[in-house]
Amino acid sequence: MGVIVVTGIPGVGKTTVMKKAAEGMDIKFVTFGTVMADLAIEMKLVKDRDEMRKLTLEQQKELQIKSAEKIASMGNVILDTHCTVKTPKGYMPGLPEWVIKRLNPTAIVVVEADSEEIFNRRANDPSRNRDPDTEDQITEHQMMNRAAAMAYAALSGATVKIVFNHDDAIDAAVKQAAPVLK
Repeated sequence: MGVIVVTGIPGVGKTTVMKKAAEGMDIKFVTFGTVMADLAIEMKLVKDRDEMRKLTLEQQKELQIKSAEKIASMGNVILDTHCTVKTPKGYMPGLPEWVIKRLNPTAIVVVEADSEEIFNRRANDPSRNRDPDTEDQITEHQMMNRAAAMAYAALSGATVKIVFNHDDAIDAAVKQAAPVLK
């Protein structure tokens, strides 16, 4: 199986779907940002995760490379990360070339839902501080994720699987994701 990347925009439920799909399987579940933060602390570049944004671009790239290499060496892994990162200046790749080539994933799972569903999930989740995107902006972000996922697949040879996580249909989403984990 190797590395499987799972991605989706905030509020889509990617972590919930993939953790449930992997229940009872010998698969590690890791988050790219957590691996990167742990390495930065271990390398004494930062004291905590919040300091990482103050690192130089060169330090960030070095950490990304080391994180990707570490994850790739872990065996069977579901990697929870973002395909794209929405910024005020536009979309950034979540898995730049120097990361995706080192991860060498076998599959990229893009979890999606209807824009209205994601909008409502975000509005009803006071525990998170998410961008107040409109439904059209959510649609655009999901479209950008699909395009980025195919570009990452072209660089790595991975397949791309779209999994729909509709409200009150987690079992259907898990059923869609399950074949990727075999």
